[in-house]
Amino acid sequence: MTLSEKILASHADKAAVAAGDLLHCRVDRVMATDITAPLSVEVFRKMGALKVHDPGACILINDHFVPAKDIRSADLAKTMREFAAEQGIAAYFEVGRSGICHTLIPEKGLVGPGEILVGADSHTCTAGALGSFAVGVGSTDLAAAWALGELWFKVPETIRVEVEGTFRPHVTSKDLILHLIGRVGVEGARYRAMEFGGTAVTAMPMHARLTLCNMCIEMGAKTGMVPCDAVTVEYLAARGRVVVDAPTPDADARYEQVLRVHLGELEPLVAEPFLPSNVRPARELRGVKVDQVFIGSCTNGHYEDLVQAAVLLRGRRVAEGVRLVVTPATQDIFLRAVRSGVMADLVESGAAVTTPTCGACLGGHSGVLGREEVALATTNRNFRGRMGDTTSRVYLANPAVAAATAVMGHIALPTDLPGEDFP
Repeated sequence: MTLSEKILASHADKAAVAAGDLLHCRVDRVMATDITAPLSVEVFRKMGALKVHDPGACILINDHFVPAKDIRSADLAKTMREFAAEQGIAAYFEVGRSGICHTLIPEKGLVGPGEILVGADSHTCTAGALGSFAVGVGSTDLAAAWALGELWFKVPETIRVEVEGTFRPHVTSKDLILHLIGRVGVEGARYRAMEFGGTAVTAMPMHARLTLCNMCIEMGAKTGMVPCDAVTVEYLAARGRVVVDAPTPDADARYEQVLRVHLGELEPLVAEPFLPSNVRPARELRGVKVDQVFIGSCTNGHYEDLVQAAVLLRGRRVAEGVRLVVTPATQDIFLRAVRSGVMADLVESGAAVTTPTCGACLGGHSGVLGREEVALATTNRNFRGRMGDTTSRVYLANPAVAAATAVMGHIALPTDLPGEDFP
C-alpha cells in the first residue's frame, strides 16, 4: 500500500484498502480557526451535540482576522474562545501566543507520522510533511468530527514524485512545487495524494517539506505527504514527541503515476496571475513593476524564509514607491527573528512587519491591495481578487525573488542586485 492507504486502513481497522474505497476512519486531530470554528459551532449545536468526542484531539487557532480587524472579527474570535472554554479544549491558541495554523501545528508537535488531521482550511495538507494524512474539510464535516471522532473518506489514488539532485543557489522547494503545479495543472492531481520521495526529499529540511506539501492543494490534491524519516524523527523529538513504528509506503505499492524531477534543472520561478499554474522563469518577467511585496504566509513565513530575504535586504533599502510587508508565520518564529537580528535587517530595509496572521494572504487585512495594484508574494494563491481588489494582480515567487523585487521595484532575480551572483 501507499502511505495514505496505510494510514487510512489503520484508522478504519482494515488489513488493506485500495484507491476508491469508502471508509469511516477515526481522526487524531481536528483543527479550526477563528473564521471557520464559529460556523462549525453553529452546526455542532444544530446536530444536538453537547460535548466534543475528545477535547484533547481538538485544536483551535486564532490566525485569520486577528488582532481583530473589526467588530465582526472580534465576535468570531469570541465565539471560538468561549467554545474552547466550554468544551475544555486545552490546545487553544490566543493571538500573541499563536501563529498561522498550518505552521503552528507542526511547530508545536501537534501531529505526527501515521495520524489523521482534519482541518477547516484547505491548506491543512501542509502537515503531510510530517508523514500524516492531513486534509482540509468544510465546517460541517468538522462539526461531525468534533461530535463523533470520525469522518468518512474516499481512499485517494496516489501520485508519487521522485526528486533527485540539489538546489541551485536561490532556488527552493517553492520553485519545486511551482514547477509541479505548472506541469500538472490546477486540477491535474484532483483528489490525489501526492507522495514525495527520492534523495533530494530525504535531504530537505522540514521547513522546505512543509512548503512543498502546503501547495499540493493548488493542483487539486487531497493532500501532500513525505514519509517519516530521520529528519521527521529529529524534528518531532525537539518538540517532545517520540516516533514509534511510523508507517512508510511499501516497495510494491501501486501508484497512479510517477513524476520525476531533477533539482539541478530548476531555476527561480514565478506564477503569473491568475492561477498558480501560470508558471514562467522569473528571468522572463524581469521589469514587471510592483506596488507591494509580501513575504510570509503558511507557505513561506518560516524562519529560514525570513533569513533568505534578510540576507539580500541587509544594507539595502526597499525601492521608493514599493511597500514591503513581512509576516512571520508564528510568534515563535517572530521572536527568533528578533533575537537573531534577522528582524532588524528587514525593518532597516523598510519592511513593515505584522503580527503572525493570514491577513494579507487572503486579502483580509494588513496588506490588502487596491485597484489595479500589483504585488509579488510568497503566498500560495494568486486568484483574481485573492489579496484585494479584483483588478489587482498577484505574482507568486520564493523569498529570494521577493527580496530582490522589493529592492529593485520590479520583478527581479537576486543576481540583479549588486554583488549577488550565481551560475
